[in-house]
Amino acid sequence: MSESRDGSPAAAASALRSGRLVILPTETVYGLAADAGNSRAVAAVYAAKGRPTFNPLIAHVADVEAARRIAVFSPDAEILAAAFWPGPLTLVLPVQPGGTVCDLARAGLDTVAVRVPAHPLARAVLEAFGGPVAAPSANQSGRPSPTTFAAALEETGEAAAVAVDGGPCEVGLESTVIALLDTPRLLRPGRITRDQIEALVGPLAEAQADARRSPGRLTRHYAPEAPVRLEARERRAGEIHLVFGPASPSPDTLNLSPSGDLVEAAANLFAFLREADARRPAGIAVAPIPHEGLGEAINDRLCRAAGAVG
Repeated sequence: MSESRDGSPAAAASALRSGRLVILPTETVYGLAADAGNSRAVAAVYAAKGRPTFNPLIAHVADVEAARRIAVFSPDAEILAAAFWPGPLTLVLPVQPGGTVCDLARAGLDTVAVRVPAHPLARAVLEAFGGPVAAPSANQSGRPSPTTFAAALEETGEAAAVAVDGGPCEVGLESTVIALLDTPRLLRPGRITRDQIEALVGPLAEAQADARRSPGRLTRHYAPEAPVRLEARERRAGEIHLVFGPASPSPDTLNLSPSGDLVEAAANLFAFLREADARRPAGIAVAPIPHEGLGEAINDRLCRAAGAVG
């Protein structure tokens, strides 16, 4: 459990400056945060999560000026930052010479993943700290990301000196990740959709060789203990059924969105995977979910939860 009952931004910033870890709320999911320039603190994040060190971490900063100090901005990067920051968009950019994000947080790459979160408490911590903060989701690596304070404490609270309670996460899925190196590439879908990005910078190439520059790209990721079965229109014996849209209520059913709202489904996804898993079912069956718009991101997470990414 965290050492401090004072979960204020000032207490969190003080802990970060001393090389300790912090449970940090964002609008996407809760993060386990460390000073991105302190390799020992970043190593403690990897250790607490059991995370492979080849998987880079996102550097969270207070504003676009702070982002420019650690990353080299292209015209497309300026356009996307102006349109979507603060918010759930991460840009993968060339590292700024003299930037303070340590090599370990970048997984040894010559790029840095950076975003400006929209959650007011995250912004307050970042402003009080005054530097980039590495804050991957506050779960054990490969597990569903925590979207509530209680879930974050359960997953990695033992490693945190301070825990900041920001309430339930509004978005519920990790940020969209776009690489802007040669041609714009979609590395991870999220709340900011492909169509929204392409309307500003043109067609997005697929991840290809740049996939390694993004977190959340492991074949099996966001996974509960129970096996996940996709495109499941019916529940088998012993399974919990995650449905989408109008459906008859049942003790063995969790409805991601009775009205068929993809935004609501995204916000509920990880919490419902965790709730289903807590019942120790034989499996978790997930009903078909449309792939358009935000559905691309939801299906990406579900495929990785099922280990079904080719």
